[in-house]
Amino acid sequence: MRILFSSLGHYGHTYPLLPLAIAARELGHDVGYFTGAAFANTLTARGIEHIVGGIEVPEAFAIATSDARPRRPEDVTERVAYTFASVMPRRFATELAPVIADRKPNLVVHEFGNPGAGLAADVAGVPALCHSFGRMWQEPDFAEAALAHLTDLGAELGVEVPRSDPLVLGHPYLDICPPSLQNPAFLTSSVHRTPLRPVPFAEPGELPSWVLEHRETLVYLTLGTAFGVVEVLRTAVEGLAALDVKVLVATGPTVEPDALGELPDNVVVLPWVPQADLLPHVDLVVHHGGAGTTMGTLGAGVPQLVIPQAADQFNNADMVTEAGLGDRVLGADVTAEVFTAKAKRLLTDDAVLGATRAVAAEVATMPSPHDVARTLPDYA
Repeated sequence: MRILFSSLGHYGHTYPLLPLAIAARELGHDVGYFTGAAFANTLTARGIEHIVGGIEVPEAFAIATSDARPRRPEDVTERVAYTFASVMPRRFATELAPVIADRKPNLVVHEFGNPGAGLAADVAGVPALCHSFGRMWQEPDFAEAALAHLTDLGAELGVEVPRSDPLVLGHPYLDICPPSLQNPAFLTSSVHRTPLRPVPFAEPGELPSWVLEHRETLVYLTLGTAFGVVEVLRTAVEGLAALDVKVLVATGPTVEPDALGELPDNVVVLPWVPQADLLPHVDLVVHHGGAGTTMGTLGAGVPQLVIPQAADQFNNADMVTEAGLGDRVLGADVTAEVFTAKAKRLLTDDAVLGATRAVAAEVATMPSPHDVARTLPDYA
């Protein structure tokens, strides 16, 4: 069977889909993947054809800023909705149309943030699945604005966009969020959900030997690949280093390791780590609340201290806190003293540790990517 995957060209949108794409390829399906150029080596190394296309978020925002069409252009939520529900899906739908016509896939798998690929499938009459990248984010103001823009785009393309959960486009939904943590309103919606275990993906790499030995309590600190803020990292490092722990910091592509300055002996800073391999070895993850890190940490059964910076990260921080899986640090509370106090509690709180183990057990019972890949022909 020919399957075409598509995601926005960003780690947080592409990595969640890769375990299923790889599983489908290993089961003998002809798998192609339409996304940005940055993932060429990742995909081709795993026998998946990489088809370059789409548009990056900064370019899309620039178009949205210069375009006079958005309703209420002074409204930030409206501007974001116009970017993600009009500018980006229009580009993906346009560029994917000839790809679908040429490859003639039996099935298209698009991620939640990339409805343009789903619209292209609908226009071509190809069955499609919507793949989640985290908990369903149902922010009312954004949803209303996104619905308006997607409805307009759908009308241009001759496709009807459903009023409920418009980014899903009425397609069956591959849900990597554990049911106990999923948005209750989404659980009762009309969307056809198929559970899929959230399996973290990372490029191969070696972990330091002291991580594998795990002789000391280990705290992992990262702000991900898109929202690294030097001041926040410095403050978090200062607070975490005050504890009797080892701190491993991954700065990501937006922060130079040297920018953190002179560091205590119990802090190690690296530009990148194979996070999927690291998570089983840590005792606490302090992070930005990106869906990939949040979901991966759930599976590892580790407490989380979330420092949300943007987008769905605040939703993920709420989920972690409300479920008793960790805590969050917001606004004026971003101080070294707060990081020290909250991290100390999370490392020793039996209730939190019990909750994280329970969710990890739930994640382990969810169908694996290979389990779900075996069912993909049923959707074609």
